[in-house]
Amino acid sequence: MSNERLQSLGLLASAIAGRPLAVAALDPGQPSWTDGQTVFVDPAASPRRNLESVAVHASMIAADSLTPEVVGALLRHPRVARRYLAVEGHRALATNSEVLPAALSSLTDPDVACRSHSPGSSLAIASSRDTLTDPPLAFGVIRAKKLMAAADRAAEQVAHAAGHIPRRDSEQALEELDDGEVDDGDDPDLFTSPVGGGGFIGKWLKKMLSSARKSGGSGGGPPGADSPTHRTNSGDRGAFAVSSTATAAVENVADIRAHGFTYPEWDADSKSYRADWCTVREADPQVKASAADAIDAAIGVRRPLARLGMGLHRRRRQSQGDDIDIDAAVEARVEVRAGSVPDEAVYLDSLRRRRDLSVLLLLDVSGSAAEPGTVGRTVHQQQRAVIADLTVALHDLGDRVALYAYNSQGRSAVNMLPVKRFDDHLDTRVMRRLNSLEPGAYSRLGAAIRHGSAVLEQRGGTSRRLLVVVSDGMAYDHGYERAYGAADARRALTEARRRGIGCVCLTVGAGTDVGTLKKVFGSAAHATIARPDQAPSIIGPLFRSAIRSGEVRRRVS
Repeated sequence: MSNERLQSLGLLASAIAGRPLAVAALDPGQPSWTDGQTVFVDPAASPRRNLESVAVHASMIAADSLTPEVVGALLRHPRVARRYLAVEGHRALATNSEVLPAALSSLTDPDVACRSHSPGSSLAIASSRDTLTDPPLAFGVIRAKKLMAAADRAAEQVAHAAGHIPRRDSEQALEELDDGEVDDGDDPDLFTSPVGGGGFIGKWLKKMLSSARKSGGSGGGPPGADSPTHRTNSGDRGAFAVSSTATAAVENVADIRAHGFTYPEWDADSKSYRADWCTVREADPQVKASAADAIDAAIGVRRPLARLGMGLHRRRRQSQGDDIDIDAAVEARVEVRAGSVPDEAVYLDSLRRRRDLSVLLLLDVSGSAAEPGTVGRTVHQQQRAVIADLTVALHDLGDRVALYAYNSQGRSAVNMLPVKRFDDHLDTRVMRRLNSLEPGAYSRLGAAIRHGSAVLEQRGGTSRRLLVVVSDGMAYDHGYERAYGAADARRALTEARRRGIGCVCLTVGAGTDVGTLKKVFGSAAHATIARPDQAPSIIGPLFRSAIRSGEVRRRVS
């Protein structure tokens, strides 16, 4: 099995599990299993079998099926472990059905899944004398001893890292706002992270981080650009994705106003907001005479996006449904009394046949995007290609789409460049604006996210809203360095999700390491890919996860 195939499966596993997972090959003929950090698959098995195995193990991790409390009860009880897998595997798949590829829908047995409502319930069934069928071969096995050993190692590493992190008492309001994902310290212990085990992602995390940014103008890069912090040196970068897990609460942001827009900024050191700290200004982008204006078909990303954002449409006179169509029922009764054969279509049904999604795409055009990326193209060129495909595909599917670019020169000059507003037509002028963008200056990412979220709320016009940030993850500006900028950007994403906006963050062609991206994007759905042509393989699960997270927040608000 090729490394590229393992990386692709690892990307899917991470998206399903909601946290980083790697996929590695076993000795041929061995059953698949996971230690909670890596999913091990049989390289001699069929691609379909390996896909199913990854989906099962990642779903169980996402559904908390392999917690130490549960796995501890399976130690030295292989029969119970096998029976537990036979029940809990189907329950976990059913729980995560919305983020699984459609091709795997037949993997779940609904009759078995409905027998249990939790891991504890599945354990009770497994320990009983009830008759159970053996789990399918794709489910692999549960290696309880290895799971417990991996959990113990992770706990030790977290405890060791915690010894170097200053702790502060937090007020209740701050606890509600906390993303709960990463520490704000300047020098987190990324090298001892348990994520990824010995697989590709684990090795990637262990690579040496590059030096801190040099002062502006001294690095020989484009004007206003700094040398990047925390970049890897590998030119053969892989793919990595994390589904959205955020549920934190937060206060509302400023409303859209006519000219300048001011927003607060989160100061992680004082654990408070700086009110009206940043000024965002919208300015139409300059269009070059030589800018290309072609609109590509974007077929590759259209298919995984086709099922997103489908709103419920109420249909009358249906043969089955969830309510009675009163008019049709009365007419049917009249027909009976008149001696005629009545029409049996007397129900109302809710069908998902209407697009109900607005998407604001936010493109980072700060100076760091001008750096060389993979496949012989700059990071900006690759991120621009992905965002162009997303714009065309979402527009063709009938969604409301806006596209803004951003960079900054200090807190009073955060520039938002509307390439396409929600009510603009997608035409050659939009493509010329997009292709005229040049990277420069810095990236005050938090302010850009807050403004994009506000525009989406005010002008999106749909119940489902999605903010897509395409950035190399370098949140950096004057007075906005490293941990401070990362904490503010992460906070801004948490604020957006709290108000029911799904958030997706994509990094394309950049060498930013996974630890840095985690600090900036937090628990928002995010992915890093080496090349634009990898986008179709990850955007489906990633976008579904973000939309589902936004819907959950709207229901509980």
